[in-house]
Amino acid sequence: MTEQHRKVRLESEMINMMAYSLLTIALLFTTFSCIEGKRNVLIMLGDDVGFETQIYNNTVSKTPHLNDLAKRSVLIRHAFTSVSSCSPSRSAILTGMPQHQNGMYGLHHLPNHFMSFDSVQTLPLILKKSNIKTGIIGKKHVGPKYVYKFDYEQTEENNALIQVGRNITCMKDKVREFFSLHGDDGFLLYIGFNDCHRCGGANSKKKWGEFCERFGDGMSGQGVIPDWKPVLYKPEEVIVPPYLPDTPATRAEIAAQYTGYSRLDAGVGMLLSELKSHGYLDETLIIFTSDNGIPFPLAKTNLYEPGMGEPMLVSSPVNTERWGEISEALTSTTDIVPTVLDWFNIPNPKYLQGNSMLPLLLKEPSAGWDQVYSSHDMHEVTMYYPMRVTRTKQYRLIHNLNNRAPYPIATDLFMSHTFQDILNNTKNGKPTHWYKDLKTYYFRPEYELYDIIKDPHEMTNLADNGEFVDVFENMKKSLMDWRLATHDPWKCYPHGALADDGTCQPLYNEITL
Repeated sequence: MTEQHRKVRLESEMINMMAYSLLTIALLFTTFSCIEGKRNVLIMLGDDVGFETQIYNNTVSKTPHLNDLAKRSVLIRHAFTSVSSCSPSRSAILTGMPQHQNGMYGLHHLPNHFMSFDSVQTLPLILKKSNIKTGIIGKKHVGPKYVYKFDYEQTEENNALIQVGRNITCMKDKVREFFSLHGDDGFLLYIGFNDCHRCGGANSKKKWGEFCERFGDGMSGQGVIPDWKPVLYKPEEVIVPPYLPDTPATRAEIAAQYTGYSRLDAGVGMLLSELKSHGYLDETLIIFTSDNGIPFPLAKTNLYEPGMGEPMLVSSPVNTERWGEISEALTSTTDIVPTVLDWFNIPNPKYLQGNSMLPLLLKEPSAGWDQVYSSHDMHEVTMYYPMRVTRTKQYRLIHNLNNRAPYPIATDLFMSHTFQDILNNTKNGKPTHWYKDLKTYYFRPEYELYDIIKDPHEMTNLADNGEFVDVFENMKKSLMDWRLATHDPWKCYPHGALADDGTCQPLYNEITL
C-alpha cells in the first residue's frame, strides 16, 4: 500500500468514526429528550449470581421474571466484574473505581475490616449534590458508613440480612416505604439481594440448606415468603458447568442453588411490579447484574471466565429500539457509575476509567468496547493473592503477583460439598471428575495467557509460547498502562520496590530461586 493510499484510508476511517459519533450524539439527544422531568434508577445486584438463568440459555433453571426484564432490556453477553469478591466488587460498582484505587482491598465485615478511603466519592454522595434521593435495601457490605451513605438504608447494619436480602416480601415493604418517602423525587434505589450466596454458618445451613433455599418455603418451621413460590429441582436434571466436577455432590448443590435463583427471580418480578404499580416504570433506568462468580471452584475469587464473567441487563424506558437484543460489547461493573450519571445528565468525574453504557442501548458499536480490566488483592484478610487481569475479545492475560504462594480458598468455598469432595477424592487417590487437579489449582504461574475463542475453558497457557509473544507483550503493556492510570499501589510488585522518586526499582528476587 502506498503512502497516499494509507493517508486516504486513514482519512476515510476518521470520517466514518466521526459520522458514527455524531449519529450516536444525535440519537442520544433525540431519545433522551423524550423523557422530561423526573428520572430514576433501579440497580438490582445478585449475590454470587452467574449464568444459571434462562436469559443466558440455561434450559433447566426457570427465571420467568428475568425473562420479562430481558424483553425490555439489552442483554450484555460479555459483562465482567471488576473484582471477583463481595465487598471489593460492591465498592467498584458504587465508586466506578477498581478496588485497588478505592481502597476496599478485601471483605468489609469483621475480622477483615477493609474500608474504602475517606475521600472516595461514591454514587450516593455524588447524586446527593444534585438532590437525587438514594436508597439501599439488602446487602450493603461496604464501608465506611459516611462514604457509602444513602438517604434511606435497610441493610444488614440495621436488620437481619436474611430478611432484607432473601425475604422478598419484607423487601417489598421496604421498597414501598422508600417510595412513600422519596417517590416524588428523582431517585436511585439499590437492591442488594443475598441470593444466591451460600447460607452462612453451620446452623443456618442445617436449618435452611446450603443456599438457604428452604428459608421461607412454607414447610414446617421454615416460615413463608408470600411473594415466592419455590421451584424445586432434582440433582439429575441440573446442568453442571464444564469447569466443575460432575459428581453427586456438585449436582445436589446446583439443585439447591437453582431454587435460590427462583427466589431471586421472584424478587426481580416483585420490583418490576412495584415500579409499575407506583407509576415509575416508564421513567426508570434498570440495571441487573451481580458482584462476582458463583460460589464454586474456578469461579468466585478467581478471575478466569467463570469468576470474572457476570450477567448484565440494561433497560431504558426510552430506548426501546434494542429491547430484547444482545450486545457483544465488553462491559465492566465499573461502567455502572458512568451510566447512572449519564442518565441523570451529571458529568462523569475525570478520574473514572469506565464508560456509560447508554449508547449501547441505541446501536451496537462498530469500534471500541473491546477490552476490560480486573484486579483482586484479597477476599478474606488471610487470602493475600493479588491478581491483575485484562480481557479482550479473544484473549485473557492474568498476572498472578503472589504466584509463589498457594492460591487461597475462601471459607464458604472450602466448606462446600463440591470442594470437600475434590479434597477427599484427591486425598484417597480417587478420580475427582474435574479437569483440574489441586496442584495446578493451588500453584499458578506468574502469567497466564489464554485464547478464549479457541480455548474457552482456559486449559492451555500461552504465556511462554513464542508464537504469541506480540499478544503477550501488548497485553502486558495495556495492563500496566491501566494500572498506572488507576494508581495501583502494587504497580512495582512482585519484582520491584517503589522508590522515593516514584520509580520502580528492581529487587532481583527472580535470580534467588
